[in-house]
Amino acid sequence: ADLVLACQQSTLEGLEGPFRQLYDRYRDRVYNVCYRVAGNATDALDASQETFGILYRKLPDFRFESRLSSWVYRIAVNASIDLKRRASARRVASLDSVVDSGEGSGRFDVQDESTELPAASASRRELEQEIQRAIDRLSPKLRGITVLRYVEHLSYDQIRDTLQISLGTVKSRLARAHDALDRELSPVLDKHYL
Repeated sequence: ADLVLACQQSTLEGLEGPFRQLYDRYRDRVYNVCYRVAGNATDALDASQETFGILYRKLPDFRFESRLSSWVYRIAVNASIDLKRRASARRVASLDSVVDSGEGSGRFDVQDESTELPAASASRRELEQEIQRAIDRLSPKLRGITVLRYVEHLSYDQIRDTLQISLGTVKSRLARAHDALDRELSPVLDKHYL
């Protein structure tokens, strides 16, 4: 709250001062949400930039009616969904959609691999990539709610507040996402665990 008030009281010129601190605090989380919703690094960077642009312009109007983190997540999810809609309308292919993500893609937080056998590490990475591809195939709304729940670990109530939807809508969207992911991943999980 103090940081938001400092931003509101400053002249908000450039990325220095209190806004820079706010940016530093949220940039990784915003990028992660955008990446998971948008599905590739290029779109995630664009959506992150749009998120902070909106945040910069609208921060003086923030009235503490919700948690700042909920507001920032909502902006990030909406910016990512809007970007995906615009991209699908243009039908422009992204290199990220053609090239395998490979090392350093940031799609999953990887545990310390130094204790893992190479075959197990390769199998785990393959499974993580299959899970990410399944998430990428979800509709933007289902993808966004899945990311907020399982990547950002928000509670149902926090998701409700973030997306400004009813608790019943949160539950039904998550149930639809679970069903879709179950259909997509059942053959993959059978292959990895049988």
